[in-house]
Amino acid sequence: MQLQHYSSLLLIVILTCLSLSIHQSLGVDMISVNHSISGNQSIVSSGENFELGFFKRGNSKKYYLGIWYKNVITQTIVWVANREKPLSANDMFSAELKVLDGDLVLITESKNLFWSTNISNKISSNTLVAILSDNGNLILSDGSNSTPPLWQSFDHPTDTWLPNAKIKYDKHANTTTIFTSWKNSEDPSPGLYSVEMDQRNRQFLVKWNRTEIFSASGPWDGHIFSLMPEISLNSEKYNFTYVDNENESYFMYSLHNSSKIRLTIDVSGKIRHLIWVENLMDWQLFTSQPRVPCEVYASCGAFSICSEESTTFCNCLTGFTPRSDAEWDLNDHSGGCVRKISLQCGDGKIKGSFLMTPNVTLPEGSQSVPAASAEECHSTCLSSCSCNAYAYDNGACSIWNELLNLKQFSPEDGIGSVIYTRLDASDEGFGEDAKSGKFPLKLKVIISAVVFVAALLLCSFSYIYYRRKMAKRTANKQSTEGNPVPHWLNREREARNLINENDKQDIAVPFFCLENILAATDNFSDAHKLGQGGFGPVYKGIFSDGQEIAVKRLSSQSRQGIDEFRNEVILISKLQHRNLVRLLGYCITGYEQILLYEYMPNKSLDTFIFG
Repeated sequence: MQLQHYSSLLLIVILTCLSLSIHQSLGVDMISVNHSISGNQSIVSSGENFELGFFKRGNSKKYYLGIWYKNVITQTIVWVANREKPLSANDMFSAELKVLDGDLVLITESKNLFWSTNISNKISSNTLVAILSDNGNLILSDGSNSTPPLWQSFDHPTDTWLPNAKIKYDKHANTTTIFTSWKNSEDPSPGLYSVEMDQRNRQFLVKWNRTEIFSASGPWDGHIFSLMPEISLNSEKYNFTYVDNENESYFMYSLHNSSKIRLTIDVSGKIRHLIWVENLMDWQLFTSQPRVPCEVYASCGAFSICSEESTTFCNCLTGFTPRSDAEWDLNDHSGGCVRKISLQCGDGKIKGSFLMTPNVTLPEGSQSVPAASAEECHSTCLSSCSCNAYAYDNGACSIWNELLNLKQFSPEDGIGSVIYTRLDASDEGFGEDAKSGKFPLKLKVIISAVVFVAALLLCSFSYIYYRRKMAKRTANKQSTEGNPVPHWLNREREARNLINENDKQDIAVPFFCLENILAATDNFSDAHKLGQGGFGPVYKGIFSDGQEIAVKRLSSQSRQGIDEFRNEVILISKLQHRNLVRLLGYCITGYEQILLYEYMPNKSLDTFIFG
């Protein structure tokens, strides 16, 4: 009985998950007083370009009401209603989007309100409808009598600027449209980066934490933005517009065709211009601003450093670790890094060291302190438990309690300043004490261990090499003993020393080194080969002094032994005649038996007889 209960419960869970992952379109594009959506239900715009419903991202257990492209395989969210107050899995079962008391609301059965259009001048009318238009705008109006609409999502964007939506400055209310990034790829709650209009200079501004301006599109000159010339008035895909009147000033763009184009403020702090490519079934990046990741203000959070040379861009400083590994995995570095081990302070003793980092931009938020030298600046920071870094430049001492927006340049750039970041007790061996030769005990132990392991590996490799060499010699010896050699070869081995010692007085020509012969014939190259006989091949050679020679190289197949070779050397060396080819020398080294003759450039006699 209990097994059946668990089986039924599992089936309910599976069906619930399936129902949440597959949206059920109701075949309408509006929500009215008598019509609402909940659970896996959704509405679709009349041209089936956009869909509105509930969604969740990745492994998150939070649910949101949003709008996305209908016919794009990878779900691309363009607007989120309850980004600051998500639904839990339990709330999801009873949440309902409906028209109530003159507002469009997302509410549960327990009257827990998660989102509302919050219209100030409410209209109590049974004709109120919320319509999802084919350009992605959710409009609340009083039937067909509401112009302009009572409320529209284009006036309350999240991170995406769609065609026909305005980025505007309201001159009466003194407000501007603001786009805010997601926190990370799974969390649409407001992030740290935003885009808004600079009405005075007719441009877009990109801000960190709504305060620090770190990038801009450049002023609009009527045709292009100076820093983003790719966004122009005469684009093949869209038309850009700037309007300035007594009520408002705004930018807007419209499409020339059915292309899918969007501009977003990314979680990394970049404005990204994306175009949907049907053939690739994917979004392609057209342009972005800033173009360099480290130009984004505080892109890596506190106590981290941004480097263009690093594949990950963001890395924690020595002695620090990410505040949240899960957030870093989702490309959310806003939490920055924290110390692995707290600083040892408060005991009245000045201890610790600093790590020097050159070629950096000094962070903002520094405090200037009086110091007559770099050593005094060092001591000032070390004596304060809240000081985490210092820099001494041009006679000025600056200290930091928090490091934010620290950027690393390449050493080849030859620019930037030097900063000293404070190390905790576990990392002090990498600081200034190590540079001065005063190694702490921990570092000494590490160095000793490394040296011992290196020595052990060296001995092991030497032993293995020796064993392999001895095994190879043994194998060669066994191979020779197991394969009997011809009689003439044994005789050659026995008599090799004889020709070098006892018969030198009978040989009237000099001995030549094999190395010189190899150099003269280019290692017996085929290009130097003159012919081939039963005795072996003959090569032409040229010594370094320019002398030309003919080299007769005894073949291993000739069966000529050491006695025959010795007799030939002795005999020909004594028979020097003007009508005979003159023997110049000989060489016997290892298994090589070589005679060196005078080179005859006129070829052989048969050439003259037979033509």
